[in-house]
Amino acid sequence: MTLRQVGKVLAWLGGLLVVGPAVAAMWFWFTPVGLNNYVNKITLQLTADSPQILTQLGFIDNTPFDFHSGKLDDQTKAHEDEVLVRLRKARAGLDKYGPDGLAGQELITWKTTAWFLDDLIRRGEFEHNGYRVNQISGVTVNTPQFLTDAHVIKNERSVERYLSRLAEFGRVLREAKVRVEDDRAAGVIPPDFVIDQSLVGMRAFIADSAANNPLVTTLPAKLEKIESLTADERQAYVKRAEELVASEVIPGYQAMIALFEDMRPQASHDAGIWRIPDGDRIYAAALQSSTTTSLSADEIHVLGLSEVERIEREMVAILDAQGIQGTTLAERIEQLNTAPAQNFPNTDAGRAEAIAYLHQINDRVMAAAPKFFLTIPPQPLEIVRVPEYSQDSSPGGYYNPPALDGSRPGRFYINQKDTADNPKWKLPTLMIHEGAPGHHFQRSAQQLIKGVPMLRKVLPFGAYAEGWALYAERVAKVDMGFYDSDPLGDLGRLQAEMFRAVRLVVDTGMHARHWSREQAIEYMVAKTGMTEAEVTREIERYVVWPGQATSYKVGQLAILRMRDQAEKELRPKFDLRGFHEVVLMNGSMPLAVLEDVVQEWIKAEQAKPSA
Repeated sequence: MTLRQVGKVLAWLGGLLVVGPAVAAMWFWFTPVGLNNYVNKITLQLTADSPQILTQLGFIDNTPFDFHSGKLDDQTKAHEDEVLVRLRKARAGLDKYGPDGLAGQELITWKTTAWFLDDLIRRGEFEHNGYRVNQISGVTVNTPQFLTDAHVIKNERSVERYLSRLAEFGRVLREAKVRVEDDRAAGVIPPDFVIDQSLVGMRAFIADSAANNPLVTTLPAKLEKIESLTADERQAYVKRAEELVASEVIPGYQAMIALFEDMRPQASHDAGIWRIPDGDRIYAAALQSSTTTSLSADEIHVLGLSEVERIEREMVAILDAQGIQGTTLAERIEQLNTAPAQNFPNTDAGRAEAIAYLHQINDRVMAAAPKFFLTIPPQPLEIVRVPEYSQDSSPGGYYNPPALDGSRPGRFYINQKDTADNPKWKLPTLMIHEGAPGHHFQRSAQQLIKGVPMLRKVLPFGAYAEGWALYAERVAKVDMGFYDSDPLGDLGRLQAEMFRAVRLVVDTGMHARHWSREQAIEYMVAKTGMTEAEVTREIERYVVWPGQATSYKVGQLAILRMRDQAEKELRPKFDLRGFHEVVLMNGSMPLAVLEDVVQEWIKAEQAKPSA
């Protein structure tokens, strides 16, 4: 994850400083002095200029303090350089507050903040460290979804700010284009297939007229909810949106398309990040960032091969027991994938049926959850379809956390472009991973932590978060007995785990061992039985986001090791709900810090008198 990706997760806090001392003082009033106060202060100072994150977390939108909702983020190199200078200064200041003399939550805060700042600095020092506009991320993908999903329209002022952001979008596209040109001059050109897929997405977004662009067509339904507007006023707002898309957005996309078309003849077909200047060092830093460990690419590759072999044996055993025959694992899985009973119709009615089935799964899990978790997050969860304009480049499903102020629930987005990509036997595990007790429990619980700086409530350590969600899949199987009468559902769980184990192999294979895109696709299809279309999307995602895919399995295995140690050392004193509480209710952190926290919990439990 790059400086610009991770740093923006925190940037929403910075807006408070711009508002003025009254609002900043309000926040500090609720926070103890000392370390927590310093962490809040540097978080505000470091990230004072991301209006999009302010909106994402719904903190002061549509309040008297809302100064940001008509703006979009700065994409310039000067801004990125300024952030790096502030990061270095903030990290130096942190040493005045610890770690000597700290304990409990304050020690966790210091260790977590220090690791996070060190990581941002380490990765931010690579000026050209990836493909900032690609088929799955960057302003051409993220900004439209932000505008249609995150910007809340509830009154006339928020409509005006939406229109202002449409105008801002043109500036954002121009700034991003300059950065892509700078990368190109430094020898950083995306692989040919990344350019091709990026062009598909950009062309599709502006293929129709401005009037039929999603930035315009999603507006009328929102305007209908503002009762004070007349029909003529609503029509006028839509017309202004159409004009801004025509004058600012479409020309920006056209310019980016022209740049990508011009780069295409220079692009190679090599998949790994080793292909760009400093690529090997960039990948080593990416692995450290994603796994929050010091594991090397070779160690991760070998770990992946071992896990693939174990999981394959368990999958074959279920397929044998179910009488599903074939010469290869992929062939046997394909039989299951194409079975009519396992597929929802690829129609609107079929998609609605699939979402209803996901609700049934979630209801079952939530009914059982109090037996295995002390804290049940109160934030609601919605299950919705991935927007159609982004489904071509989106994964099978993903989760967005609730707003801190409760204005927006947690959301599980399922990709329903082709319902065959998510057959029925796979859906329970997908729902458990993205919803409860996976990401929805973890991200919602993190927001509930008391007496810690805001940074602890929003930090996005992938190895912790994705490791927890993958661990949660196992909890559903081993502890909840969710698949006791559903062997095919358990096969879906194993395939999902295989999917994450294979990621260790193919990610390190491409970025450290010079595997080709095709070699990675072939291996992943053979070992997971997923469709080639699904696998291709995944592999091309790993190409543009090096290292991120390794976080899942590394994190899961670390949490399982911690639980195993706790069970062995505590024996009859081991309480599963207590273990889950200590892991979840201290928030996201590097795995080494989490291990320290679990060790302290074990000692505290051992010191308690036996019942």
